[in-house]
Amino acid sequence: MSLLRQEVLEAAAGGGRGPSRDEAVGLLGEAAAGRDGGALLAAAARIRDAEKGRTVTFSKKAFFNVTNLCRDYCAYCTYRSEPGAAGGAMMGPGEVAALARLAAGSRCVEALMVAGERPEERYAEARAWLGERGFSGTAEYLVHCSEAALAEGLFPHTNAGNLERGEMRDLAATNASIGLMLETSSPRLSGEGGPHRMAPSKDPAARMRVLRDAGDLGIPVTTGLLLGIGEDCAEAVDSLLAVRGLHARRGNIQEVILQNFRPKPGTPMRSRPPAGARYLAAVAALARVLMPGMNLQVPPNLLPGSYHEALRSGINDWGGISPLTPDHVNPEFAWPRIRDVEERTARAGLRLKCRFPVYPEHAGSAPRALRDRMRAVADGEGHVAERRWRGPE
Repeated sequence: MSLLRQEVLEAAAGGGRGPSRDEAVGLLGEAAAGRDGGALLAAAARIRDAEKGRTVTFSKKAFFNVTNLCRDYCAYCTYRSEPGAAGGAMMGPGEVAALARLAAGSRCVEALMVAGERPEERYAEARAWLGERGFSGTAEYLVHCSEAALAEGLFPHTNAGNLERGEMRDLAATNASIGLMLETSSPRLSGEGGPHRMAPSKDPAARMRVLRDAGDLGIPVTTGLLLGIGEDCAEAVDSLLAVRGLHARRGNIQEVILQNFRPKPGTPMRSRPPAGARYLAAVAALARVLMPGMNLQVPPNLLPGSYHEALRSGINDWGGISPLTPDHVNPEFAWPRIRDVEERTARAGLRLKCRFPVYPEHAGSAPRALRDRMRAVADGEGHVAERRWRGPE
């Protein structure tokens, strides 16, 4: 690593100026290539400790697979399905209520509501199913599902693609936060041969618009990058800077997920190599350097055996972990046991705490009724009290 870049990292770790865009590209390129990436990770860990302390959080969740019908076709995805195919259906109100009861019995905290991108715009079957139950669209049905989860003492968090302002406003009554992965800010990856060519909702401009709208509405948002889908180092840096810019505008980006691509059989990208652990750690560390106070997550089920490297990169969150439901987006990668995550985190000298879907520093944005519910089961730091979440795994 050049002396100049070493000085940049030392300045950032000491609370001084962060790297410029070109410096960040250079830092990532060197670390991803295995040239002194330790300096980047060390700086990131120092910043994490200064900004976030020695606590790493997770959310104990149940994954509500509301529908995997989707109008988009992403080249790496096995989540979406067609009507009549295995899993290609809507989760009925009775199924939602039953899972909510089971989740409450397992002491889950978060009800993660996931749906494909506006299936009613592509499939007559989805339109008919929703209409027969009195719903105008998937977003309105997700409001109903969120109310059912809230009635069981769970805290909903919805991830349903590009929502309109009115839809987000309606969901905000029951969801203290929502999720929308940016994945990448590079329009190149939506072009010919790119992973998002047949996924109009993944157009970076469309995603950025939704994230800006959520900021205007004051709704905390979890977003993130999908790494290893064809971006180069400059595009990865630009994506991080795009998220940083969104947060600077309204301050509502509560968390950035750094998710590593894993190839799946039967997809156009099945032969593409997975994102390497070194590259993932380097991007995560650079995210910490560029956004010192941000909550940064790496999903633990997608990096078995690399927990220590992820913690060295300066992350402070493991995301949602379920003792009850699979990761329906990545079903081939089982959730780790919470106790194992806690032990591995402790071996790295950090403590694990359970959080709500909305982070403590953003909880003030939630409606009063949700704030009161969280306060009733929170500890003194605004995380979930152990009496609320400790239990079956």
